[in-house]
Amino acid sequence: MSKAQIIRRLTPPLVWDFSKKNMPGLVRALGGHYTHIRFHGDYATFDEARAASTGYDAPNILSKTREALLKIKRGENRWERDAMVSNTEEMHWALLAALTFIAAAKGNREISVLDFGGSLGSTYFWCKPFLAPEIRIRWSVVEQLEHVRVGTSDFQNSELKFFSEVDAALALEQPDVLLISGVLQFLPEPEIFLRAILEKGFPFLLLDRTPLWNHARHRLTVQEVPEEIYRASYPAWFLSRERILSIIEEKYRLHSRAADSENWEIDGEVVPNFLYFYRLK
Repeated sequence: MSKAQIIRRLTPPLVWDFSKKNMPGLVRALGGHYTHIRFHGDYATFDEARAASTGYDAPNILSKTREALLKIKRGENRWERDAMVSNTEEMHWALLAALTFIAAAKGNREISVLDFGGSLGSTYFWCKPFLAPEIRIRWSVVEQLEHVRVGTSDFQNSELKFFSEVDAALALEQPDVLLISGVLQFLPEPEIFLRAILEKGFPFLLLDRTPLWNHARHRLTVQEVPEEIYRASYPAWFLSRERILSIIEEKYRLHSRAADSENWEIDGEVVPNFLYFYRLK
C-alpha cells in the first residue's frame, strides 16, 4: 500500500469530503477522486435542462481531454479520467477482471470491445498496460463527430478505432462486449437508446460509472463540472436502478456486480457506483 493510500484510509470521511470541495489538488495528489461534481435541479424535459446548462459540446471539453490523453500517450502520466491526469497506482480491477474473463471464455486470448461514448479512448489507455501483450485488444470507440475527428487524427492505431455510429463499427468488427461507461446518464432518452442498442445482441455487456439510484423514477438534473477540470455544465440523469436493470435483464443475465469507490450525491443522498457485468441469455 502506498503512502498516499495509507493517508486516505486514516483520514476521517468528513475531512476527506471537505478536501474534495476545497482542496482538489491535495485530493488528486493522494490518488483520490479529484473533484466534487455538483448536481442541481429536477427538470421536466431534456430541452429545459439543456437550456439551463452550457452543453456537452463546449470546445473546451474536447480540448482538455485531448491535452490530457496526449500526456498519457507520451508516457508522461499513467491515467486520464474526465480530462484530468493521475499517476495513482489504483486500477479498475472489476473492469479488468471482466475483460479478462471474456477473453478466457473465448479461449483465444483476444477481445473486441465496443466502447459507446468512450471519449478519445480513455478506458482503452487505462486497460491496455494490464491486458497487453497477453491479451490482444481491438477497441472501437463510438463518439460525437468532433471526438471521432480528433481521435482518428491523434490516437487511432491498429487496436484503437473511432466511429460516429454503432453500425459503422459493427460493419468492421464483431465486438465481444458492449461497454457503456459514464455515458447513459447524459443521453436525452436513455431507455430508448438502451433498448435499441441491446437489440444488437452483444455477447457481453458492461455497465459502469452510471448513477443508478434507488427510486422508481428518473430525475433529470444539471451537472456542474468544477473549474479545475473545465468550465462546463450539462444535463445529467439520476436513473432508476429498477427501470434500467429490468430493461437489460430482458435479454441479459447478471454475471456479477462489483462496487467502486466512485459515487454521486444529490440533495444529500449518496448514489454509489457499481460495475454490472452481464452475459447474453
